[in-house]
Amino acid sequence: MLLTVGELAKRCGLTVRALHHYDTIALLVPSVRSAAGYRLYDRANIERLHRIQALRQMGLSLTDIGTALSGPQAPLAEVVDRQIARLDRELAQAAKLRQQLVAMRTQLVAGQSPDLADWLETLELMNMYEKYFSPEELKNLPLHTDPDVLAEWNALITAVQSAMDHGSTPDDADAQILALRWMAMVERGTGNNPAFLMRLHAMNENEPALRERSGITPELERFVEQAMVSGRLAIFERYLDAQEMERMRANYGKQMYAWPALIAELRKAIDENAAVDDPHVQQMARRWMELFRAYAGDDPATHARIREAYTKEPDLRSGSSVDDVLQGFVREALASLARKAY
Repeated sequence: MLLTVGELAKRCGLTVRALHHYDTIALLVPSVRSAAGYRLYDRANIERLHRIQALRQMGLSLTDIGTALSGPQAPLAEVVDRQIARLDRELAQAAKLRQQLVAMRTQLVAGQSPDLADWLETLELMNMYEKYFSPEELKNLPLHTDPDVLAEWNALITAVQSAMDHGSTPDDADAQILALRWMAMVERGTGNNPAFLMRLHAMNENEPALRERSGITPELERFVEQAMVSGRLAIFERYLDAQEMERMRANYGKQMYAWPALIAELRKAIDENAAVDDPHVQQMARRWMELFRAYAGDDPATHARIREAYTKEPDLRSGSSVDDVLQGFVREALASLARKAY
């Protein structure tokens, strides 16, 4: 059975535009073309689309999905098993809330005054997340949906606080290792989505109750940030001379929260198949270079050494959502800008 792009879009709940985009970026290429050149999708295409949508639900970007599907793939039954497990977790959470509400109603009908403390705490946290994330986004936020991620996150917060209590400083190796683990957990907890990272940061800044519950105090947050910067500067020392490092120490990390917002915009542009000569894309490319030069200076030789470090040292990009595809996109946009200047 072969389906046209319109039929497939209608049956699977996607738009024709989305399927065309998947074809353009070689994520889902129709197996057959009709004599008139129309896209036709077969059973193998449907199976691949199932994998794509399953990975999208886990929070992966289209770029990351393409990478995941380019290598050996798990049997489709395993993919379905993971989806079932995810739905089971969501159903368990909903069942727990329902149980609490039923118990509360029983007490109210009996004229009793229910103990609402636990229920109100759960409801407060749910409402807190809903201020910053849509219901669909919450389904793709591992920190909210995956108990294992939340448990590991809480354990890491405890480990950082313990290091601080024992007098560790951001320049200590153990603190820098914890900061690296922190960045890896940020990546995992947000599904490697920089837009989610920015909203979680805003939640932490604007919701004192969340800080109190999570244990991420301003002091702990600063400690992790300083340890992360210190650890990355130690890596850059392998590539830069004393004068270059002096500038890096004075400026690196000052605008760390400006980067995720820009990266999120760029990843969105890539997912939407935006052209590198689009004015908005080129504006973002200019902003990228402004942020880069703020700590790298204007010397092209220094730029080359810093880019070499980023290429060879994966710890420099941990938790940033920056990959080769995004860097290539920015380079092409900058090259287009340079051509326009001449």
